[in-house]
Amino acid sequence: MSRDPPALLDYGRRWPLRLVMFAVFLFLYVPLAALVLFSFNDSRRTTRWQGFTLDWYRRMIADTELIAALGNSLVIALLATLISLVLGTLAAVALWRFRFPGKALVSGGFSLPILIPEIVLGVAFLIFFAHVLPWPVGLPWPLSLGAITIAHVAFCFPFVAVVVRARLQSFNREEEEAARDLGAGPWRALVDVILPYLRPSLLAGGLLAFTLSLDDFVITFFTAGPDTVTFPVKVYSMVRFSVTPKVNAISTVMLLITVALTFVALRLQARHGGRALPG
Repeated sequence: MSRDPPALLDYGRRWPLRLVMFAVFLFLYVPLAALVLFSFNDSRRTTRWQGFTLDWYRRMIADTELIAALGNSLVIALLATLISLVLGTLAAVALWRFRFPGKALVSGGFSLPILIPEIVLGVAFLIFFAHVLPWPVGLPWPLSLGAITIAHVAFCFPFVAVVVRARLQSFNREEEEAARDLGAGPWRALVDVILPYLRPSLLAGGLLAFTLSLDDFVITFFTAGPDTVTFPVKVYSMVRFSVTPKVNAISTVMLLITVALTFVALRLQARHGGRALPG
């Protein structure tokens, strides 16, 4: 019979798992740390450290085309997120509340944009905007920011619907019934009872949709016109010619935006996650 202390035995069982977690942590975050570090490298070569400088960030700010591309991506991501939140929430509530013929087919259809490869979606959207959509009037739909936004909404809102529907599975329907008994209509019960309960999932779905839209390249590449450039497309065109610390600086800014949005979302979830109803 072993006389080793329980704490020692527990540590002996867990150290392989901790080692694996540490290795995964290094695999995920060491490349990001190297990217941030070499964005301050005083050399055009990204493989050798020569000294500290902020010159690449100054060049990035002075690049008007790059700043315009970033502005386009932020506007598209914001619009796609807002529209996806509305459509995804309504779709999730409809699938959760109502029974209708073909419900399983509709529910499975929402998963298609998640499962289909982006290259297939990109070609499909290109054909849709260039040939299918203008068919009744014979006028081509312009491949512009509007087309990109529509395409981003089409593949972003199913993610929101999945996240919101998962949250709805744990909702107590008696709370909505109590609100209806007190005189609230369907929309008032939705706004006052269901939406406050869905706030954590709305934050998570919105952050997911914003991130997916902001860094999407494949679908944007197929739906963008010659005069429309987004941030990922611009970075890709820069990388094709040469990889300089300027690209690292751009990537660092994108990383900071993503981290800041994640931090805000987590803080809001921590503040409101424990309250299902206002007050």
